[in-house]
Amino acid sequence: MIPDFLVTHSGGFHADELLSSVILTRLFPKARIVRSRAPEWIASGEDRIIYDVGGAYDADKNIFDHHQRGAPLREDGQPYSSFGLVWKHYGRDYLVASGLPVEHVEKVHASFDENFVLPIDLVDNGALSPSGVLGGLTLPVLLETLKPVFDDTDPDASDRAFHAALGVARSFVEARIAQSASKMRAEAVVLQAINNAGEGRVLELPMGMPFRPTIIKAGADHLLFVVHPRDKDWCLTTIRRADEGFEVRADLPAAWAGLTNGDLEAASGVEGASFCHNGRFVAAARTREAALAMAEIAVRQALATEQASLATVE
Repeated sequence: MIPDFLVTHSGGFHADELLSSVILTRLFPKARIVRSRAPEWIASGEDRIIYDVGGAYDADKNIFDHHQRGAPLREDGQPYSSFGLVWKHYGRDYLVASGLPVEHVEKVHASFDENFVLPIDLVDNGALSPSGVLGGLTLPVLLETLKPVFDDTDPDASDRAFHAALGVARSFVEARIAQSASKMRAEAVVLQAINNAGEGRVLELPMGMPFRPTIIKAGADHLLFVVHPRDKDWCLTTIRRADEGFEVRADLPAAWAGLTNGDLEAASGVEGASFCHNGRFVAAARTREAALAMAEIAVRQALATEQASLATVE
């Protein structure tokens, strides 16, 4: 079924129908978005997909609403928004259309659903409220700031703002999918590097890439630092202990913090050392040899600190 129309409600818009529109317009680029609550538009028909309006969830009739009594729930009891329903039925096709290898589709589909779609569903249903200092910077809130102001009397203002916001929403979806796809491509490279490292504490990669998920998956708990080339130098970075927060498996030496070039060379004893962040989570060197030398020094100090800590406890 190739629809002529993608029908959602008129008036103020939210993240769920915007993001649903991102998915559907990619799959059906010739279909026209119709924003309406008129009965003749929100009634099912062979020429349309209806979402976030219509008062029913019936995939066979291409209606994906969640505002009615008996609205659909996930297997764990959490509510769907229209975005979750559209992703459930069209997300895999979207990923294939985006060029994702077929063998990666299920994993990326599930990951995107859990980490991107579900939060949108929860916020839209009032099951989760963005709060705190960053509450106003969540994607649902930011997308809604693109709505026209209350006293804009232009009758086309809402539709014009919707389509402008749709472009913004599309950028976020495409970027997030691209990041997920890149993690899948990186996995094989990182696994090989872990094998090459053996029992060593330093992981050397051929370029900067997502590495932590694969390190965790491989159970490579012995690794403390990662080294890889950049555009004109080499990077030495720490490995975070968890997805959230900034705690790392081992810090770079305190004596290096905030130093650059000659000062860092003197403090580290490594010719070619060029930079260490004041937070001690990343450093740089002009050559591979210098980066690896810095990494080995950092490993020795981290292990010594760990042994001293254990001795104190005992």
